[in-house]
Amino acid sequence: MAARSKARKRALDILFEAELRGLPPLGLLSERQSLGEQPVPGYAAELVRGVAAHQPEIDNLISENAVDWTLDRMPTVDRNVLRLGVYELLWAGDVPDAVAISEAVLLVQDLSTDASPAFVNGLLARIKNLKSAEPGGAESGGPKSGGPESGGGEAQAQA
Repeated sequence: MAARSKARKRALDILFEAELRGLPPLGLLSERQSLGEQPVPGYAAELVRGVAAHQPEIDNLISENAVDWTLDRMPTVDRNVLRLGVYELLWAGDVPDAVAISEAVLLVQDLSTDASPAFVNGLLARIKNLKSAEPGGAESGGPKSGGPESGGGEAQAQA
């Protein structure tokens, strides 16, 4: 497993645990970094911080684009993988959109329900397409700009 894939999994572990325990993700991240029992890679910390910083906007995008699903009704793993995926799609400028979607799908494929990969793929593809349709570039500190899009299977629509 590649270093960034491991970091995404570690970030998911922290976000998932924080939600289940009702803790702020940044507080749990700080605790995990200070304990050092399981190292927190730099990219995992960046993902947790990014999701925490943009969570209201991320959750709003997920809610607006999830057909027949509320955020609270989604499996906890799916909800947090979607948060990571949306963060990488919109704010991680060095991650190609197709990679962000593929990595999210791989996480839920291993950790969630049989229906989760198609659900996550379709929802992230929808958000990617919305981002691609917006005119103009990213402002400083805002979402990354949509560059040339790679065609591929990531754009399947959710059923």
